[in-house]
Amino acid sequence: MNNLLKGKKGIIFGALDDKSIAWKVAEECVENGAKIILTNAPTALRLGSINDLAKKCNSQVITADATSLEDLENLISKSLKIFNGKIDFILHSIGMSVNVRKKRSYTDLNYDYLMKGIDVSAISFHKLLQTSMKLDAINKWGSILALSYIAAQRTFPSYNDMAENKAFLESIARSFGYHFGVKNKVRINTISQSPTITTAGSGVEGFDTFFEYSEKMSPLGNASAKDCAKFCVALFSDYTKMVTMQNLYHDGGFSNTGISEEIIKKLK
Repeated sequence: MNNLLKGKKGIIFGALDDKSIAWKVAEECVENGAKIILTNAPTALRLGSINDLAKKCNSQVITADATSLEDLENLISKSLKIFNGKIDFILHSIGMSVNVRKKRSYTDLNYDYLMKGIDVSAISFHKLLQTSMKLDAINKWGSILALSYIAAQRTFPSYNDMAENKAFLESIARSFGYHFGVKNKVRINTISQSPTITTAGSGVEGFDTFFEYSEKMSPLGNASAKDCAKFCVALFSDYTKMVTMQNLYHDGGFSNTGISEEIIKKLK
């Protein structure tokens, strides 16, 4: 416990169960001295075990559909009252593709499903940032993060239209990062995490295969959810005050490795 976030207050979106990266982030933030509020969509709250996490973290849970401006305004307003002051950090850990769930191939997308996925996975981030700015809810030098994946830059066929969702998410972080930085020195970044064994991630077709491939390609191996949580804490802390508008790879070196010796040996 390093108390990197001592005295800071934040909101964590997306904790579903103890496999969730957001769950690990919540635990690490509290262990480092922060006070947090947990939030998720109504369906996720029913399916998950977030109340167990809330008890462990001495946190309140506020239901919010991140695609709803009304829900987001309610969440931010209530959080300001609970904290008796502004917010220092937010984690956006939200992603969903109806096409993936319905097993629609990338070359046969349902476009209504596509738009729903973009709204949940990316536009919700813009809505969160816009609402936070309008309510003047974030302290100067605050930090807001969203979780991404390298499929925003490279093709992973089974990742389907989630690739577009993540690319849009990263673009929002850059664009809004400029405006929030100018206005109040708030920094906005995305983390491109290794494939991680979570309830959501495991739903992608062929996940086990590219999890193993990434493990063999990455000089350091795949980054765990717990290590990702620690990275988030560092980016929420004052030690990274000048880092903004970046997509930061937290992937054991996968993103800069052409091919590994282990893969070469396996292919011989």
